Amino acid sequence: MMSQMPQLSACPSCEEPLESGDRFCGACGYDLSAVPARPDDSPTLAMNGAPPGGPWPEGRLPAAELHRPADPHGAGAAEHVLPGSAEHRLPPPPPQQGPVLGSPVSPASGVRFDRAPEPDEYPLQAPDPRVAAGPATPAEGTKVCVACRAGRVDDDGYCENCGHAQPRERDHMEQEAGPIAAVSDRGLRHHRNEDAFTLGNTLLPDGTPATFAVVCDGVSSATRPDDASLAASRAAADALLAALPRGTHPQQAMHEAIVAASRAVNSLADEPATAREHQPHQNAPACTIVGSVVTPSLLIVGWVGDSRVYWVPTDRSSPPARLTEDDSWAAQMVAAGLMNEAEAYADERAHAITGWLGADAYELDPHTASFKPDRPGVVVVCTDGLWNYAEAAEEMAEAVPADAAARPLHSARVLVGHALDGGGHDNVTVAVVPFPTPSQGAGSA
Repeated sequence: MMSQMPQLSACPSCEEPLESGDRFCGACGYDLSAVPARPDDSPTLAMNGAPPGGPWPEGRLPAAELHRPADPHGAGAAEHVLPGSAEHRLPPPPPQQGPVLGSPVSPASGVRFDRAPEPDEYPLQAPDPRVAAGPATPAEGTKVCVACRAGRVDDDGYCENCGHAQPRERDHMEQEAGPIAAVSDRGLRHHRNEDAFTLGNTLLPDGTPATFAVVCDGVSSATRPDDASLAASRAAADALLAALPRGTHPQQAMHEAIVAASRAVNSLADEPATAREHQPHQNAPACTIVGSVVTPSLLIVGWVGDSRVYWVPTDRSSPPARLTEDDSWAAQMVAAGLMNEAEAYADERAHAITGWLGADAYELDPHTASFKPDRPGVVVVCTDGLWNYAEAAEEMAEAVPADAAARPLHSARVLVGHALDGGGHDNVTVAVVPFPTPSQGAGSA
Protein backbone atom coordinates (compact mmCIF):
# COMPACT_ATOMS: atom_id res chain seq x y z
CA MET A 1 0.00 0.00 0.00
CA MET A 2 2.74 2.43 0.88
CA SER A 3 4.51 1.87 -2.44
CA GLN A 4 1.44 3.18 -4.26
CA MET A 5 1.43 6.51 -2.46
CA PRO A 6 2.48 9.44 -4.65
CA GLN A 7 5.78 11.02 -3.62
CA LEU A 8 5.09 14.59 -2.52
CA SER A 9 7.67 17.22 -1.72
CA ALA A 10 5.28 19.34 0.34
CA CYS A 11 2.01 18.86 2.24
CA PRO A 12 -1.02 19.69 0.02
CA SER A 13 -2.67 21.40 3.01
CA CYS A 14 0.01 23.54 4.67
CA GLU A 15 2.98 23.17 2.27
CA GLU A 16 5.25 21.82 4.99
CA PRO A 17 8.24 19.97 3.38
CA LEU A 18 7.82 16.19 3.47
CA GLU A 19 10.19 13.28 3.64
CA SER A 20 9.94 10.12 1.60
CA GLY A 21 7.47 7.67 3.11
CA ASP A 22 5.56 10.19 5.25
CA ARG A 23 1.95 9.12 5.80
CA PHE A 24 0.90 12.23 7.68
CA CYS A 25 2.09 15.83 7.62
CA GLY A 26 4.25 16.54 10.65
CA ALA A 27 2.95 20.10 10.89
CA CYS A 28 -0.82 19.82 10.48
CA GLY A 29 -1.50 16.07 10.57
CA TYR A 30 -2.88 15.99 7.03
CA ASP A 31 -3.62 12.44 5.77
CA LEU A 32 -1.30 12.01 2.78
CA SER A 33 -2.73 8.67 1.67
CA ALA A 34 -5.61 10.10 -0.35
CA VAL A 35 -3.68 13.07 -1.77
CA PRO A 36 -6.77 15.09 -2.77
CA ALA A 37 -6.64 17.91 -5.28
CA ARG A 38 -4.97 21.06 -4.05
CA PRO A 39 -7.53 23.43 -2.47
CA ASP A 40 -8.42 26.66 -4.23
CA ASP A 41 -7.71 29.05 -1.35
CA SER A 42 -4.38 30.44 -2.51
CA PRO A 43 -2.95 32.92 0.03
CA THR A 44 -3.42 36.58 -0.73
CA LEU A 45 -0.36 38.78 -0.66
CA ALA A 46 0.33 42.46 -0.30
CA MET A 47 -1.09 44.25 -3.31
CA ASN A 48 1.42 44.55 -6.14
CA GLY A 49 -1.04 44.65 -9.02
CA ALA A 50 -4.68 45.25 -9.84
CA PRO A 51 -7.10 43.14 -7.72
CA PRO A 52 -10.04 41.19 -9.12
CA GLY A 53 -12.32 44.19 -8.69
CA GLY A 54 -10.37 46.41 -11.08
CA PRO A 55 -7.52 48.93 -11.01
CA TRP A 56 -6.31 50.47 -7.76
CA PRO A 57 -5.34 54.03 -6.93
CA GLU A 58 -1.76 54.97 -7.64
CA GLY A 59 0.38 55.00 -4.51
CA ARG A 60 -0.67 54.66 -0.90
CA LEU A 61 -4.21 55.65 -0.04
CA PRO A 62 -4.19 58.66 2.28
CA ALA A 63 -4.57 57.71 5.93
CA ALA A 64 -7.54 59.19 7.75
CA GLU A 65 -6.59 62.38 9.54
CA LEU A 66 -9.02 61.73 12.36
CA HIS A 67 -7.45 60.89 15.74
CA ARG A 68 -3.81 61.44 14.94
CA PRO A 69 -1.82 60.96 18.16
CA ALA A 70 -1.38 64.19 20.02
CA ASP A 71 0.05 65.30 23.32
CA PRO A 72 -2.78 64.39 25.72
CA HIS A 73 -1.84 67.29 27.95
CA GLY A 74 -1.81 69.86 25.15
CA ALA A 75 -4.38 71.57 23.03
CA GLY A 76 -4.09 68.95 20.31
CA ALA A 77 -5.39 66.06 22.42
CA ALA A 78 -8.54 64.50 21.04
CA GLU A 79 -11.06 64.51 23.88
CA HIS A 80 -14.78 64.07 23.33
CA VAL A 81 -17.98 63.77 25.29
CA LEU A 82 -20.16 60.83 24.31
CA PRO A 83 -23.82 61.18 23.27
CA GLY A 84 -26.13 62.60 25.89
CA SER A 85 -23.93 65.50 26.92
CA ALA A 86 -22.81 68.74 25.33
CA GLU A 87 -20.98 67.11 22.44
CA HIS A 88 -21.70 64.06 20.34
CA ARG A 89 -19.91 61.20 18.67
CA LEU A 90 -16.74 61.57 16.68
CA PRO A 91 -17.06 63.86 13.66
CA PRO A 92 -16.77 62.21 10.25
CA PRO A 93 -13.39 62.26 8.51
CA PRO A 94 -12.66 65.55 6.74
CA PRO A 95 -13.09 65.54 2.96
CA GLN A 96 -9.95 64.51 1.15
CA GLN A 97 -8.70 64.79 -2.39
CA GLY A 98 -9.90 61.75 -4.32
CA PRO A 99 -7.11 59.41 -5.41
CA VAL A 100 -6.26 59.08 -9.07
CA LEU A 101 -7.54 55.84 -10.54
CA GLY A 102 -5.92 54.12 -13.45
CA SER A 103 -2.63 52.32 -12.96
CA PRO A 104 -1.87 49.34 -10.69
CA VAL A 105 -0.61 50.04 -7.22
CA SER A 106 3.10 49.72 -6.56
CA PRO A 107 4.52 47.18 -4.06
CA ALA A 108 5.18 50.03 -1.61
CA SER A 109 1.61 51.28 -1.74
CA GLY A 110 0.82 50.43 1.86
CA VAL A 111 -2.34 48.54 0.91
CA ARG A 112 -2.86 44.82 1.34
CA PHE A 113 -5.72 42.37 1.10
CA ASP A 114 -6.70 40.69 4.35
CA ARG A 115 -9.20 38.32 2.74
CA ALA A 116 -8.54 35.03 0.99
CA PRO A 117 -10.95 32.47 -0.48
CA GLU A 118 -11.48 29.79 2.13
CA PRO A 119 -13.05 26.34 1.96
CA ASP A 120 -16.54 26.19 3.40
CA GLU A 121 -15.20 24.21 6.35
CA TYR A 122 -12.14 22.44 7.69
CA PRO A 123 -13.46 19.02 8.81
CA LEU A 124 -11.33 16.64 10.82
CA GLN A 125 -9.67 13.94 8.75
CA ALA A 126 -11.28 10.53 9.12
CA PRO A 127 -9.19 7.87 10.87
CA ASP A 128 -6.82 6.07 8.51
CA PRO A 129 -8.60 2.84 7.44
CA ARG A 130 -5.24 1.12 6.94
CA VAL A 131 -4.45 1.37 10.62
CA ALA A 132 -5.35 -1.72 12.59
CA ALA A 133 -7.86 -1.56 15.39
CA GLY A 134 -6.76 1.06 17.88
CA PRO A 135 -5.24 0.30 21.24
CA ALA A 136 -7.23 -0.28 24.34
CA THR A 137 -9.10 2.70 25.74
CA PRO A 138 -6.55 4.99 27.44
CA ALA A 139 -6.61 5.31 31.17
CA GLU A 140 -8.88 7.88 32.75
CA GLY A 141 -7.40 11.36 32.61
CA THR A 142 -5.42 10.67 29.44
CA LYS A 143 -6.05 13.08 26.57
CA VAL A 144 -7.87 11.19 23.82
CA CYS A 145 -7.80 11.98 20.09
CA VAL A 146 -10.82 13.92 18.84
CA ALA A 147 -10.72 12.08 15.47
CA CYS A 148 -10.47 8.36 16.28
CA ARG A 149 -11.46 8.77 19.97
CA ALA A 150 -9.15 5.90 20.86
CA GLY A 151 -5.53 6.97 20.57
CA ARG A 152 -3.56 8.84 23.20
CA VAL A 153 -2.40 12.35 22.29
CA ASP A 154 1.35 12.79 22.61
CA ASP A 155 3.18 15.83 23.95
CA ASP A 156 3.42 17.32 20.44
CA GLY A 157 -0.37 17.31 19.99
CA TYR A 158 -0.68 14.31 17.63
CA CYS A 159 -2.64 11.07 18.07
CA GLU A 160 -0.41 8.04 18.58
CA ASN A 161 -3.06 5.86 16.94
CA CYS A 162 -4.20 7.71 13.79
CA GLY A 163 -1.62 10.51 13.66
CA HIS A 164 -4.20 13.30 13.57
CA ALA A 165 -3.19 16.76 14.77
CA GLN A 166 -5.43 17.89 17.60
CA PRO A 167 -7.37 21.18 17.68
CA ARG A 168 -5.23 24.11 18.69
CA GLU A 169 -5.65 25.61 22.12
CA ARG A 170 -6.37 29.00 20.52
CA ASP A 171 -9.36 27.72 18.53
CA HIS A 172 -11.57 28.98 21.39
CA MET A 173 -10.35 31.13 24.27
CA GLU A 174 -12.22 32.78 27.13
CA GLN A 175 -10.97 34.96 29.97
CA GLU A 176 -12.57 36.93 32.76
CA ALA A 177 -10.35 39.42 34.60
CA GLY A 178 -12.26 41.15 37.36
CA PRO A 179 -14.97 43.32 35.81
CA ILE A 180 -13.91 42.69 32.18
CA ALA A 181 -14.00 39.64 29.91
CA ALA A 182 -13.15 38.49 26.40
CA VAL A 183 -13.87 35.54 24.11
CA SER A 184 -12.06 34.54 20.92
CA ASP A 185 -13.15 31.82 18.48
CA ARG A 186 -11.74 30.35 15.28
CA GLY A 187 -15.09 30.79 13.52
CA LEU A 188 -16.65 28.36 11.07
CA ARG A 189 -14.54 28.85 7.95
CA HIS A 190 -10.93 29.46 8.99
CA HIS A 191 -8.53 26.60 9.69
CA ARG A 192 -7.00 28.35 12.73
CA ASN A 193 -7.56 31.31 15.03
CA GLU A 194 -5.26 34.20 14.11
CA ASP A 195 -6.77 36.63 16.66
CA ALA A 196 -5.42 37.30 20.14
CA PHE A 197 -6.42 39.42 23.14
CA THR A 198 -5.08 40.52 26.51
CA LEU A 199 -6.99 41.93 29.48
CA GLY A 200 -5.58 43.85 32.41
CA ASN A 201 -6.42 45.61 35.68
CA THR A 202 -4.19 48.04 37.53
CA LEU A 203 -4.26 51.10 39.80
CA LEU A 204 -3.48 54.69 38.89
CA PRO A 205 -1.18 56.72 41.18
CA ASP A 206 -4.17 58.16 43.06
CA GLY A 207 -5.41 54.65 43.86
CA THR A 208 -8.32 54.62 41.41
CA PRO A 209 -8.72 51.51 39.25
CA ALA A 210 -8.06 51.24 35.54
CA THR A 211 -8.95 48.37 33.23
CA PHE A 212 -7.92 47.72 29.64
CA ALA A 213 -8.49 45.32 26.78
CA VAL A 214 -6.26 44.84 23.73
CA VAL A 215 -7.50 42.88 20.70
CA CYS A 216 -5.34 41.98 17.69
CA ASP A 217 -6.28 40.41 14.35
CA GLY A 218 -3.55 38.61 12.41
CA VAL A 219 -3.30 39.58 8.72
CA SER A 220 -4.11 36.36 6.87
CA SER A 221 -1.95 37.21 3.87
CA ALA A 222 1.15 37.41 6.08
CA THR A 223 3.52 34.84 7.51
CA ARG A 224 2.70 33.69 11.07
CA PRO A 225 -0.29 35.99 11.62
CA ASP A 226 -1.21 34.13 14.79
CA ASP A 227 2.25 34.80 16.26
CA ALA A 228 1.98 38.46 15.25
CA SER A 229 -1.34 39.02 16.99
CA LEU A 230 -0.19 37.25 20.14
CA ALA A 231 3.08 39.17 20.33
CA ALA A 232 1.33 42.50 19.74
CA SER A 233 -1.37 41.98 22.36
CA ARG A 234 1.13 40.91 25.01
CA ALA A 235 3.56 43.74 24.30
CA ALA A 236 0.77 46.33 24.43
CA ALA A 237 -0.52 44.94 27.72
CA ASP A 238 2.94 44.97 29.27
CA ALA A 239 3.39 48.60 28.22
CA LEU A 240 0.05 49.64 29.72
CA LEU A 241 0.73 47.80 32.98
CA ALA A 242 4.05 49.65 33.25
CA ALA A 243 2.86 53.12 32.19
CA LEU A 244 -0.50 53.58 33.93
CA PRO A 245 0.63 53.04 37.57
CA ARG A 246 3.47 55.53 37.19
CA GLY A 247 1.08 58.32 36.16
CA THR A 248 1.36 58.39 32.38
CA HIS A 249 -1.81 59.88 30.93
CA PRO A 250 -3.95 56.97 29.65
CA GLN A 251 -4.06 58.38 26.11
CA GLN A 252 -0.28 58.68 25.98
CA ALA A 253 0.02 55.22 27.54
CA MET A 254 -2.17 53.80 24.78
CA HIS A 255 0.00 55.46 22.13
CA GLU A 256 3.14 53.99 23.71
CA ALA A 257 1.48 50.57 23.94
CA ILE A 258 0.77 50.54 20.20
CA VAL A 259 4.38 51.51 19.48
CA ALA A 260 5.57 48.68 21.74
CA ALA A 261 3.25 46.26 19.96
CA SER A 262 4.63 47.38 16.62
CA ARG A 263 8.19 46.69 17.76
CA ALA A 264 7.19 43.23 18.96
CA VAL A 265 5.67 42.34 15.58
CA ASN A 266 8.63 43.81 13.70
CA SER A 267 10.97 41.59 15.69
CA LEU A 268 9.24 38.50 14.33
CA ALA A 269 10.64 39.35 10.91
CA ASP A 270 14.21 39.19 12.28
CA GLU A 271 14.80 35.54 11.42
CA PRO A 272 17.57 33.65 9.60
CA ALA A 273 17.40 33.67 5.82
CA THR A 274 16.98 29.89 5.89
CA ALA A 275 13.69 30.28 7.78
CA ARG A 276 11.92 31.20 4.54
CA GLU A 277 13.70 28.74 2.31
CA HIS A 278 10.48 26.87 1.53
CA GLN A 279 8.19 29.93 1.45
CA PRO A 280 10.33 32.76 0.06
CA HIS A 281 7.40 34.88 -1.15
CA GLN A 282 5.57 35.15 2.16
CA ASN A 283 5.05 38.59 3.71
CA ALA A 284 6.42 39.69 7.07
CA PRO A 285 4.26 38.82 10.11
CA ALA A 286 1.50 41.43 10.52
CA CYS A 287 -1.66 42.20 12.49
CA THR A 288 -4.07 44.97 13.38
CA ILE A 289 -4.52 46.26 16.92
CA VAL A 290 -7.28 47.99 18.87
CA GLY A 291 -7.48 48.71 22.57
CA SER A 292 -9.35 50.60 25.24
CA VAL A 293 -8.40 51.90 28.68
CA VAL A 294 -11.24 52.67 31.11
CA THR A 295 -10.92 54.65 34.35
CA PRO A 296 -13.66 56.04 36.63
CA SER A 297 -13.88 59.15 34.42
CA LEU A 298 -12.10 58.49 31.11
CA LEU A 299 -12.55 56.17 28.15
CA ILE A 300 -9.45 55.92 25.94
CA VAL A 301 -9.25 54.12 22.59
CA GLY A 302 -6.33 53.44 20.29
CA TRP A 303 -5.95 51.47 17.07
CA VAL A 304 -4.16 50.68 13.83
CA GLY A 305 -6.12 48.74 11.21
CA ASP A 306 -9.78 47.83 10.93
CA SER A 307 -10.61 46.35 14.35
CA ARG A 308 -13.08 48.55 16.22
CA VAL A 309 -14.38 49.95 19.51
CA TYR A 310 -18.09 50.60 20.13
CA TRP A 311 -19.78 52.47 22.98
CA VAL A 312 -23.10 50.99 24.18
CA PRO A 313 -24.81 52.89 27.04
CA THR A 314 -26.66 50.95 29.71
CA ASP A 315 -29.70 53.13 29.05
CA ARG A 316 -30.59 51.93 25.57
CA SER A 317 -32.69 55.04 24.96
CA SER A 318 -29.35 56.86 24.60
CA PRO A 319 -27.55 56.50 21.26
CA PRO A 320 -24.58 54.12 20.90
CA ALA A 321 -21.49 55.13 18.95
CA ARG A 322 -18.55 53.70 17.03
CA LEU A 323 -15.37 55.24 18.45
CA THR A 324 -12.83 54.23 15.78
CA GLU A 325 -12.37 54.79 12.05
CA ASP A 326 -11.01 51.93 9.94
CA ASP A 327 -7.65 52.02 8.21
CA SER A 328 -9.17 50.35 5.14
CA TRP A 329 -9.89 50.82 1.46
CA ALA A 330 -13.61 51.22 2.15
CA ALA A 331 -13.07 53.93 4.78
CA GLN A 332 -10.77 55.83 2.46
CA MET A 333 -13.28 55.70 -0.40
CA VAL A 334 -15.96 57.11 1.90
CA ALA A 335 -13.62 59.79 3.28
CA ALA A 336 -12.63 60.82 -0.25
CA GLY A 337 -16.30 61.14 -1.24
CA LEU A 338 -16.01 58.53 -3.98
CA MET A 339 -18.58 56.14 -2.46
CA ASN A 340 -21.13 56.10 0.30
CA GLU A 341 -20.60 53.70 3.19
CA ALA A 342 -23.02 51.05 1.90
CA GLU A 343 -21.36 50.97 -1.53
CA ALA A 344 -17.83 50.90 -0.13
CA TYR A 345 -18.40 48.05 2.31
CA ALA A 346 -20.25 46.01 -0.31
CA ASP A 347 -17.21 46.12 -2.59
CA GLU A 348 -14.91 43.08 -2.61
CA ARG A 349 -11.98 45.41 -1.86
CA ALA A 350 -13.60 46.73 1.32
CA HIS A 351 -11.34 44.77 3.67
CA ALA A 352 -8.07 45.75 2.03
CA ILE A 353 -6.35 47.48 4.93
CA THR A 354 -4.20 50.58 4.69
CA GLY A 355 -2.69 50.36 8.18
CA TRP A 356 -1.23 47.44 10.15
CA LEU A 357 1.61 46.47 12.48
CA GLY A 358 4.51 44.71 10.79
CA ALA A 359 7.98 45.16 9.35
CA ASP A 360 6.51 45.77 5.88
CA ALA A 361 4.00 48.39 7.01
CA TYR A 362 4.21 51.60 5.01
CA GLU A 363 4.39 53.65 8.21
CA LEU A 364 3.26 53.41 11.83
CA ASP A 365 0.37 55.80 12.41
CA PRO A 366 -1.30 55.04 15.78
CA HIS A 367 -4.70 56.66 16.32
CA THR A 368 -5.85 57.56 19.83
CA ALA A 369 -8.84 59.41 21.27
CA SER A 370 -10.17 60.27 24.72
CA PHE A 371 -13.82 60.43 25.82
CA LYS A 372 -15.72 61.41 28.97
CA PRO A 373 -19.01 59.49 29.02
CA ASP A 374 -21.70 61.08 31.16
CA ARG A 375 -23.50 57.79 31.88
CA PRO A 376 -22.65 54.12 32.47
CA GLY A 377 -22.30 51.64 29.64
CA VAL A 378 -19.98 49.07 28.12
CA VAL A 379 -17.09 49.32 25.70
CA VAL A 380 -17.05 46.62 23.01
CA VAL A 381 -13.56 45.98 21.59
CA CYS A 382 -13.68 43.61 18.62
CA THR A 383 -12.23 42.34 15.35
CA ASP A 384 -14.06 42.49 12.04
CA GLY A 385 -15.11 38.89 12.60
CA LEU A 386 -17.82 40.36 14.85
CA TRP A 387 -18.59 43.76 13.35
CA ASN A 388 -19.12 42.23 9.91
CA TYR A 389 -22.40 41.02 11.43
CA ALA A 390 -23.19 44.18 13.42
CA GLU A 391 -21.51 47.00 11.55
CA ALA A 392 -23.58 50.02 12.57
CA ALA A 393 -23.46 51.15 16.20
CA GLU A 394 -27.21 50.56 16.48
CA GLU A 395 -26.80 46.97 15.25
CA MET A 396 -24.03 46.32 17.77
CA ALA A 397 -26.16 47.76 20.58
CA GLU A 398 -28.99 45.39 19.64
CA ALA A 399 -26.62 42.42 19.84
CA VAL A 400 -25.18 43.40 23.25
CA PRO A 401 -27.21 41.94 26.17
CA ALA A 402 -28.91 44.46 28.43
CA ASP A 403 -26.96 43.21 31.47
CA ALA A 404 -23.56 43.37 29.75
CA ALA A 405 -21.99 45.56 32.43
CA ALA A 406 -22.88 43.04 35.14
CA ARG A 407 -22.13 39.90 33.07
CA PRO A 408 -19.28 40.72 30.69
CA LEU A 409 -18.20 37.12 30.01
CA HIS A 410 -21.74 36.04 29.21
CA SER A 411 -22.11 39.06 26.94
CA ALA A 412 -18.85 38.30 25.10
CA ARG A 413 -20.09 34.74 24.52
CA VAL A 414 -23.39 36.05 23.19
CA LEU A 415 -21.60 38.37 20.77
CA VAL A 416 -19.35 35.60 19.48
CA GLY A 417 -22.46 33.46 19.06
CA HIS A 418 -24.06 36.28 17.08
CA ALA A 419 -21.15 36.20 14.62
CA LEU A 420 -21.20 32.40 14.35
CA ASP A 421 -24.95 32.41 13.76
CA GLY A 422 -24.37 34.95 11.00
CA GLY A 423 -21.95 32.64 9.20
CA GLY A 424 -18.69 32.83 11.15
CA HIS A 425 -16.65 33.57 8.02
CA ASP A 426 -13.72 34.97 10.03
CA ASN A 427 -12.04 34.57 13.40
CA VAL A 428 -14.16 36.31 16.06
CA THR A 429 -12.77 38.14 19.08
CA VAL A 430 -14.58 40.51 21.42
CA ALA A 431 -13.84 42.08 24.80
CA VAL A 432 -16.52 43.69 26.97
CA VAL A 433 -15.32 46.44 29.33
CA PRO A 434 -17.84 48.16 31.66
CA PHE A 435 -17.67 51.93 32.17
CA PRO A 436 -16.97 53.35 34.67
CA THR A 437 -14.45 50.92 36.11
CA PRO A 438 -15.76 49.55 39.41
CA SER A 439 -13.45 49.77 42.42
CA GLN A 440 -12.18 46.20 42.78
CA GLY A 441 -8.48 46.70 43.37
CA ALA A 442 -5.51 46.04 41.19
CA GLY A 443 -4.64 42.89 39.34
CA SER A 444 -2.52 41.72 36.49
CA ALA A 445 -3.11 40.96 32.88
